[in-house]
Amino acid sequence: MSDVYVVGIDMIRFGRYPDRTVVQLAADAALLALDDCGVAIGDVQALYSGNIGETMTGQRTLQLIGQTGILVVNCTNACATGATAFREGWTAIKAGLYDIVLCIGVEKMQPGMIVKKKVGNEPLPAEGLIGSETMPAVFAMVGMEHSRKYGTTPEQFARVSVKNHHHSTFNPKAMYQKETPLEEVMNAEMIAYPNTKLMCSVNVDGAAAAVLMSAKKARELGLEKRAVKVRASALASDAWSERNLVMQDINTVTRLAAKAAYEMAGIGPDELDLVELHDCFATAEILHYENLGLCAEGEGGRLIDSGETAIGGRIPVNASGGLLSKGHPLGATGIANIYEVVTHLRGEAGQRQVQGARIGLTHVVGLGSACAVHILEKV
Repeated sequence: MSDVYVVGIDMIRFGRYPDRTVVQLAADAALLALDDCGVAIGDVQALYSGNIGETMTGQRTLQLIGQTGILVVNCTNACATGATAFREGWTAIKAGLYDIVLCIGVEKMQPGMIVKKKVGNEPLPAEGLIGSETMPAVFAMVGMEHSRKYGTTPEQFARVSVKNHHHSTFNPKAMYQKETPLEEVMNAEMIAYPNTKLMCSVNVDGAAAAVLMSAKKARELGLEKRAVKVRASALASDAWSERNLVMQDINTVTRLAAKAAYEMAGIGPDELDLVELHDCFATAEILHYENLGLCAEGEGGRLIDSGETAIGGRIPVNASGGLLSKGHPLGATGIANIYEVVTHLRGEAGQRQVQGARIGLTHVVGLGSACAVHILEKV
């Protein structure tokens, strides 16, 4: 089986694009990724498109950038949608089906809270009726459970937002690029305790795309210099348990995917140089420090206090600003996270560059539930 390389990757700046359609945003990102490696759409053998809100986005995107009759697969997997499209492209090259594929993640979103809608005759559960099934409530509950078990404080959760908003000031493609001191974060409008408004991710419009190649084709085209190897790609779903609580879902599905990725890559978390993880809420980042093995069980609060997850620390997390500040266009997030890590491995991250970065991990969770973990390595 061929090794798989990211040879081209890019994203548009996340923000609000009221005058642009979903497929126009997707086309913008696709052309940026193709230009990044000097590949034409006519060279691409398959397209994997990730989007939640619309249908046939892949084919409609090709109507704008070149209809060549290639295979198109459209993916939807909640917040893991873009990462799933990326993994489908990786799998196709790994299997020897293609040498060059294009993967796109894209979304247009309304401001405000995402609310689960009634589907057909399916009744809403009690949790949906009283609001405890909304994402702010879910991640408030997991934060409070972590506090109950380990004594994690509201200030420790808030420091996640302080760190990520600070990182975003170095990222020109982030929705927000603004410092938020601890007092400001903690005194912001309360959404679901302990998460204030500044501890919640930003619903924005966005698109990201990646060109993947087999090792043979990358060498043939002389693209090894900036190529980044996909050392592991793992996708997991919920494991059944007698009491399938929300916190168990979030933790277990990440641990399953992380375990598979570390085994595939043949490394442990201590060998990572940076991580882009799914900080949909500040409470989530603390949990995922432990789920990804960045620290011991119950030590997530201590890890954020130590400064080790800030740029310049032992294991920088969300150097992009994360979902909290960069923004979270659901279908695009997975590939945008990969873009961030690839940019550091190439040494092209500017002021936010993690010095000497050689191996990075990306993580995204789609409640419903799916978790994708990718490990990338500088060639």
